[in-house]
Amino acid sequence: MNSGMIGKIEKAHRYAEERSRFCFSGLAVTVHGDNDDHDVRIEGGSLVCGCDFYRHESVCAHTMAVERLLAGMLPAPSVAA
Repeated sequence: MNSGMIGKIEKAHRYAEERSRFCFSGLAVTVHGDNDDHDVRIEGGSLVCGCDFYRHESVCAHTMAVERLLAGMLPAPSVAA
């Protein structure tokens, strides 16, 4: 492995340790729930899920799990003017 690649790998490790460097603006993830799979995505700065509970409450276990997984790395929710 050449020295340039070694430097890039070291830099990647350093970046990965500094979570504040990252902010997801687009994301789609499938959460394998106990009974079904659920698609969670970012829309307008907020996590959105296709499950029935989310449709009624605008939050669910799937969005909360992704939020916890990516703590500090998601965009701030957009606020309607």
